[in-house]
Amino acid sequence: MKSLTVGGLEDCLLNKVDLRRQQISQAVEEVQKVVHHLTTNISNQDIRFQTVPYSDTYNENIKVLAPSQFLVTVPIKGLAGYREAREQRWRYYTLQGTRLPCPLRDPEGLQQWLEVEQFMKSLWQWHETDVNIDGDIVPAKVLLVFRKLVENAIRTCHLSGKVSMLGNRSAVWIAVETSAYQVELELAPTVEIPTTWSEKARWPRCLQRWPSQERVECIKSFGFNLLPCSNYHWQLSFLRAEQVLLEQLDEDGGCRRKCFQVMRQLKEDVWCPGNRPVITSHHLQTVLFWTCEKYPHFKDWKFFSKAFLRLVRKLHKCVSQHFLKHYFVRNSNLFQCTNPIELDAVAQKLATFLKKPQISPS
Repeated sequence: MKSLTVGGLEDCLLNKVDLRRQQISQAVEEVQKVVHHLTTNISNQDIRFQTVPYSDTYNENIKVLAPSQFLVTVPIKGLAGYREAREQRWRYYTLQGTRLPCPLRDPEGLQQWLEVEQFMKSLWQWHETDVNIDGDIVPAKVLLVFRKLVENAIRTCHLSGKVSMLGNRSAVWIAVETSAYQVELELAPTVEIPTTWSEKARWPRCLQRWPSQERVECIKSFGFNLLPCSNYHWQLSFLRAEQVLLEQLDEDGGCRRKCFQVMRQLKEDVWCPGNRPVITSHHLQTVLFWTCEKYPHFKDWKFFSKAFLRLVRKLHKCVSQHFLKHYFVRNSNLFQCTNPIELDAVAQKLATFLKKPQISPS
């Protein structure tokens, strides 16, 4: 069978990109109906969790990590007027309520504590012991409450034939049967902090030429989110800011988006297929942002073949070194908790591709 070089690869895979867009659009349409139904019931059970709205266009609460793996952010209600914590204090508590002889580990990288007193306004329910210990809103306790609400909602909404809980995971995961295939969703209770930019995100760097200063100010105005990531710590997330960067990639007429789409398609088809890939679209997106920053000019993105291979080389370097810096919080490695053996397998496939950049059409 004849193989396609990078030039032919562009046309071949862009057809697949269009098909992927249609399939995922259909899956998102079906999933968001289920999520809206479930979260409406959850919000009626517990005022602290908001309904995920249904949208006829782009739904900012649903992030596609892979064709069958979505992240759904469920907004938390009753916490407003966020401010950064100014005083450091030691924590000696456990989830069970006992006291430790030594303090808990401090958060690192994208992680942080979250105190109810960091909000100027808060519902009294956030002070209750089902989610609060010593003034901290504790992620593990929030997830425990939320998991029970999800289980109740599946039964109450009579969705047991279409939706099932996925066990053996610290986060709350469900499987949803769509008309085409099963999609796994992480339902993440999310503290939304609009208009405020995290002090941990020291961005942009000095002398940075991409994006423009006007775009930087716009992106920062979207603030950030906090997601439960461990028993005691919340994790910074910049989904809205990242979406703005993605939406306005090629205002100069370059091929950045096309390079990203083709790389994502190859990742899903060849380099890292499967339902739970070690490399997600968010990893590829971060590689793209770093490459755009290093190569900010139109001339760097004028010719697809050259720009695409540059992007793949950057991905290969990050995967083979098991190191990919978060774009906004640079002391955080996005590969820190990934399986190194799986990363090495992807790195080998990338190396093979770069030696002879072609594929056999399927």
